[in-house]
Amino acid sequence: MKTLVVYYSRTGTTKKVGEEIAKKLKADAEELFDTANRSGIWGWLTAGRDGMKRRLTKIRRPEKNPGEYDLVIIGTPIWAGNISAPTRTYLSAFKGKFQKVAFFCTMGGRGDEKAFSEMSEIIDIEPVNTLAFASKELVDENHAEKMEKFISSVREN
Repeated sequence: MKTLVVYYSRTGTTKKVGEEIAKKLKADAEELFDTANRSGIWGWLTAGRDGMKRRLTKIRRPEKNPGEYDLVIIGTPIWAGNISAPTRTYLSAFKGKFQKVAFFCTMGGRGDEKAFSEMSEIIDIEPVNTLAFASKELVDENHAEKMEKFISSVREN
């Protein structure tokens, strides 16, 4: 199965998870880049606002076509309980191009179920599986079991 892992990461946390998933699955990976400046406190504040308002943003054109993959695993940080604006933009831009999807997210607290539901709604596809990590789970590298269950279930689909 040809697999692509696509993710947006403002701080590097979601990138770390995305790269780990891609490595374990021997999948292609692509990081999304927002053209808006999301750095520092102002970037954090505008990211939260854009997440809450469900705004789209301008992203750099992705190099990989998700339509050429059997499975696309899409990752997002949770911004104020919502999908990040760059991930929302990617999903909206490529709606209708996905064969199968799985989702993952990183978050400070909660919002994963709502985000995954909305991601499915945007592209009109149910994921084969989802994976959510709270930041505290990633700090002590105690996420291996959860990661392995996700990897195994994705391989089976």
